[in-house]
Amino acid sequence: LKPFWPKACSSIPRAFRAQQIGTASRRTMADNKALPHNMGTYLAARIAQLGVTDYFAVPGDYNLVLLDQFLLDKRLRMINCCNELNAAYAADGYARARGVGVLVVTFTVGGLSAINAVAGARSDNLPLIVISGGPNSNDFGSERVLHHTIGLPDFNQQLECFKQVCCHCAVIKSVENAAFKIDQALRMCMSEKKPIYIEISCNISAIPHYSCAPPSSSMNLRRFQSDPANVAAATDKIIDVLNAAVKPVLVAGSGVAAEGAQDAFIQFANACGYAWASMPDAKGKLPESHPNYIGTYWGAVSSPYACETVESADFYVFVGPRFNDYTTVGYSLLLSEQKMVEIRELSVIICGKGAKHGVHVADLLAELAKRVKKNTASLDNFKRMFVPQGDPPNVNQPGNKLTCNVLFYHIQKMLSADSAIVAETGDSWFNGQKLKLPDGCQYEFQMQYGSIGWSVGATLGMAAGLAGKKRVITLVGDGSFQMTAQEVSTMVRFGMNNIIFLVNNDGYTIEVEIHDGPYNNIQMWDYCAFVESFNKSRKRKAGDADGEAKDERLYTKRCETEGDLLEAIKAAQDRPNTLCFIEVVTLRDDCSKELLEWGARVASANARAPAEDKGFKGHG
Repeated sequence: LKPFWPKACSSIPRAFRAQQIGTASRRTMADNKALPHNMGTYLAARIAQLGVTDYFAVPGDYNLVLLDQFLLDKRLRMINCCNELNAAYAADGYARARGVGVLVVTFTVGGLSAINAVAGARSDNLPLIVISGGPNSNDFGSERVLHHTIGLPDFNQQLECFKQVCCHCAVIKSVENAAFKIDQALRMCMSEKKPIYIEISCNISAIPHYSCAPPSSSMNLRRFQSDPANVAAATDKIIDVLNAAVKPVLVAGSGVAAEGAQDAFIQFANACGYAWASMPDAKGKLPESHPNYIGTYWGAVSSPYACETVESADFYVFVGPRFNDYTTVGYSLLLSEQKMVEIRELSVIICGKGAKHGVHVADLLAELAKRVKKNTASLDNFKRMFVPQGDPPNVNQPGNKLTCNVLFYHIQKMLSADSAIVAETGDSWFNGQKLKLPDGCQYEFQMQYGSIGWSVGATLGMAAGLAGKKRVITLVGDGSFQMTAQEVSTMVRFGMNNIIFLVNNDGYTIEVEIHDGPYNNIQMWDYCAFVESFNKSRKRKAGDADGEAKDERLYTKRCETEGDLLEAIKAAQDRPNTLCFIEVVTLRDDCSKELLEWGARVASANARAPAEDKGFKGHG
């Protein structure tokens, strides 16, 4: 199969590494030949070739026959979710763990329920394959009104919605061209690193057809090829300004990992010797053990001395940055465009004056590393200022009431290369940024879209995708948890072993700090009892301590003191194969200083008065 980029798609294919998908999922030809040759089994085979072993689904009458065909392929496991929104969050988490996620929903009522999470996946450049059952092929153009629609004989409402959040959409109403449309869509998903939408008429999934025989080869994907002349020209201009700089710094954004340029970034960091920081949405994408790493650059809420080091530099190189109101703390960064080289995924902007396009970030960094002069001035300056952070003053007092800084002190000690962190929107963003990640420890959060409740579904997906490799640790607040809590039941059902730390501070703390009001109050739950209700096999024993349940599939504990927390952490570590839910009770106003500062600045940006309208006012 040769890569094909349809003219109908306005997007230019994003860069991707040279790769051949499917090595880990190969089966014998005998296994493949035993399956029916239909569109459903063909799509399942292609998904398996992408390295997927789990897909997330909510059944509905439009997708049932398709799911029957998927179930025939034993390389794939169906994970049934409680609702489509959570299933899409799970597919998002799986994509973070395995490179691509798959979601199967029914027509309109399922798809439109999931679309919020799909939009979030797009914001983070995640390959997501959204598969929806669709109307019978005979109903198109018939003027019939069907169920699960808004009552019009036009069946394009869901398609039009997904066009806004997907890089490619395909509607399959015929078996004859199904394989071609499937391959075309999957190529776009993997090259653009964004969601795609495939809608399949409910009456064609199981129809035998010669074109849907099991694919004999995997899809070959080639990385975007940079324009050598533009790479050379950009390198010349950047080297001229960098080698003339006195105290340059380097900052990594989320685009470094999105384009697979981590190795090239480290190669350049080693060669230049600059102090380098990561933007908040790049947390965990590069090794924090690197000797030149100085922490998170996040304006006024940066790691200690990182902001001063970056903003006092006479020149800065930003690689793959995403500047929005959240990453810039309400656009309050003290940066000058004239002192910046901004290396984007496929282009570069130099000092706000010139730009070069058709340049892949990894290719440019590799060339820069060959010619840049080593300059450690910014790193030396950082080291002169830096004073190590101490432990919380109230730590190691088992009888004391819990605080967030004590909680994260102990979470820090839990981390290893075998850990993966999921941080929910809220104060977990800020406390999570302060964690020092061991090499290999994965860290995920959704900063651009910031949909509260995302972490619960994403945890399910990551736990499935990282099974046997890493244990997922989730940091979530009570308000966010209430949005999507029922998906913990799916974790219990499928035997996940993740750890959930729920911070019970009685409300939406992040919203309180941006703009408080009665709408930030929530109903108090008995969270441990709620989670225990998902484990039908659980039978409470007379000797169980209050607020604690033990079972090979589930462990829960409510923690009000540091001693309670230490007991819960030890229990979780002693149960490596058990889902552990740990409720941590803190005061309502117990939050990080960074949230207070960030919240005030974002609130100020939100509250700006309308600019004076100088446009046409009309006559008279």
